[in-house]
This record gives sequence, C-alpha cells and structure tokens, in this order.
Amino acid sequence: MPDRPNPELLPGTLYMLVLRTLAAGPLHGYAIAKRVKAASREGIALEDGSLYPALNRMLVKGWLKAEWGVSETRRKARFYRLTAEGRKQLEAETEDFNRMVKAIQLVMRTV
Repeated sequence: MPDRPNPELLPGTLYMLVLRTLAAGPLHGYAIAKRVKAASREGIALEDGSLYPALNRMLVKGWLKAEWGVSETRRKARFYRLTAEGRKQLEAETEDFNRMVKAIQLVMRTV
C-alpha cells in the first residue's frame, strides 16, 4: 500500500466490517481490529475510539451478544458474536454498500 494516512471509513461501513468479521466466529475487540487490518492488507486500521463505541451500539441494537472470556494472551476479554438479527443486518448493510459502490462507479465513469 502507498504511504498514505488511513482513509476515513465511509459512514456505516464500520458496522458492516465488524459484522462481516464476526460472521466467521466470536472475537474480542483487539482481534476484530487485527483481522480487519490483515484482511484489508493494512489498508484499514480500526481505532479503539471508533471500534469499542460501535461494538457497544451494536450490542444495544441486538446485532451482537458478548461474554467475558480469556484471550490468547491469557487476559480477560469481552468476546463478541453475531446474533440472528446481526446476520440480517450484515445482509442489509452489504446490499446497501454494493448499491452505493455501483452508483459511485457510474459517476466516476461519466465524462
């Protein structure tokens, strides 16, 4: 990746990225951030100040459940997992995102 600062996430994409990451199974917050960074080839770095408030909002919305456990470093950590409602939300977020990307691509092709 070029040496550029971390781009701003488009509004709403944080939820989609977290939900997609948790579709593979439960993870704690640091592991979610690490997995998104790796999957994006270092292109997206989720900041703690954005990630943890988003996780809490998703808990309130019923998209996630959380329980305390022990991380791979033997530290107490809160593990998040998708609910059925979270899976539905992931589908909706993905459809909305794909529709927006297609619309942006059309505009970018216009002379």
